[in-house]
Amino acid sequence: MLVPLYEAVYDRLEVGPASSVLGLGCRSGLALLLAAGRGAQVAGQEPREELRELARGRRLRVCAGARPTAAVPRSAHSLVTVFDQLPGAAEPGRVVAEAARLTLPGGHVVLAAWGPPERCESASVLDAARRMAGRTTARDPFELSAPGALEDLLAPIGLRPAGSGRVGCPFAYPDLDSAVRGLLSTGLFEAAEEFSGAPLVAKELEEALQPYLRPDGSVRMENVFRYLIAERPR
Repeated sequence: MLVPLYEAVYDRLEVGPASSVLGLGCRSGLALLLAAGRGAQVAGQEPREELRELARGRRLRVCAGARPTAAVPRSAHSLVTVFDQLPGAAEPGRVVAEAARLTLPGGHVVLAAWGPPERCESASVLDAARRMAGRTTARDPFELSAPGALEDLLAPIGLRPAGSGRVGCPFAYPDLDSAVRGLLSTGLFEAAEEFSGAPLVAKELEEALQPYLRPDGSVRMENVFRYLIAERPR
């Protein structure tokens, strides 16, 4: 669903054979696969084992932890991307600090977050995650959508803004079941599933998706994502 975001960032930064790209929270590695297709050297970090295995199935070098291992031989990269990890992160500042640490001087860090909720049709659907998490500490996925929120993460760690943009990323699924499974796979519903139980959360999602169900049975929600490019000073 975020391919338009990945491509917009890679086009803007001219990612190619001279680039070394590290994806933090790279999930199943699709963004890295696209960068590799442009000739870049790529590696990733992903804490969830099942997603790491999917990425490795794509012949990508992905490790679990915050420190480089044999799977990720380079300790610093010309571009470090945080495409998926910030929405809902408990400590976004620590994520950005780790990205800066792994970026070469003069290199770039890219942060991404949902756009304004009023421009994201998925906002009402994702609200089910908050409502069904009870009193647990489920984070608002739109917490970093406010003006200046991403920029505020840069100054404490010495990064400086170097550009930003917004990209349309429609969430489209062939049917309702695929939409439910796809949204649950984002990790944003984990607290809700723990508190309310997976079957009840899935049922609530089906109901929330009804306004976006099309006559042919497919599901489509128009969304906007924002990215921020930051530079690590030389």
